[in-house]
Amino acid sequence: MKAVIINEYGDESVLNYTDVERPAPKADEVLVKVHASAVNPVDWKIRDGLGEMFKLQLPIILGCEIAGTIEEVGSDVKDFKRGDGVYGYIGSHSGGYAQYTIAKADEIALKPERLDFENAAAIAVGALTSWQAMFDQAKLQRGQRILITGASGGVGSIAVQLAKAKGAFVTGTASGKNEEFVRSLGADEFIDYTEQKFEELVKEVDVVFDTVGGDTLERAFQTLKKGGFLVTTVQPPSEEKAKEFGVKAAMIEAQPSAKQLAEINRLIDDSKVKTHVATVLPLAEVKKAHQLSESGRTRGKIVLQVSA
Repeated sequence: MKAVIINEYGDESVLNYTDVERPAPKADEVLVKVHASAVNPVDWKIRDGLGEMFKLQLPIILGCEIAGTIEEVGSDVKDFKRGDGVYGYIGSHSGGYAQYTIAKADEIALKPERLDFENAAAIAVGALTSWQAMFDQAKLQRGQRILITGASGGVGSIAVQLAKAKGAFVTGTASGKNEEFVRSLGADEFIDYTEQKFEELVKEVDVVFDTVGGDTLERAFQTLKKGGFLVTTVQPPSEEKAKEFGVKAAMIEAQPSAKQLAEINRLIDDSKVKTHVATVLPLAEVKKAHQLSESGRTRGKIVLQVSA
């Protein structure tokens, strides 16, 4: 089968589109014929060397977010059958850049009928990250106020929709060219971070969900009310800052969850959550996909088309 592997860490030049052996599922696993795989920042961060810190074993097939059809079912798997359309998050380095990949039964869900494979591949990581950050960690409730930084990105764009579905008042930050897009997702307020300092305009929010990091993360502490919660996808937040402002802070690393994907499916079916695919490229053009992702200028997700 065709796959993209890395035999060493480095820039996009280490991505190797080649032939590898097709994997076989264990009793509690399924073999998925991958139709589409989304590109996430964790992919190129692992490629750059984060995989070494994670103590991953080379060679590695990257790709954690997939959509496809069940090809084989392990003997212990009862909820899926051959031919089922599925999607999910299969772990940060689990082989989605390939024509076939292995998934645990609790990492995937049936694909919503209204989504094609490219759009289905674009939702699991953003939706699970947002859900676990805002609802599990920060306990966002109806009527509360939330600031979402990077609201036009792959995670931020899903977060806006989930927060609105929960009944929160949402303020989103992005560049001015994305204002119409972010407002279309349901944001109640929009701030162009290139023109305005959001920390001077936003005060007393209950929750900050940061997808940008760096200086944006540091300044976001100023927008929270006492007892508020800041959760970020990017880097461990400062414990000193959290203490200084009288808030809680945490970093989120999404975990696979078939149960949460099933709840997200219902929101998709009710048209409360929509996917936003920026670019679809063939798997063989993975180097270009990584360059686009690293630029940080895409709206929504970049998706690799793997199988027809």
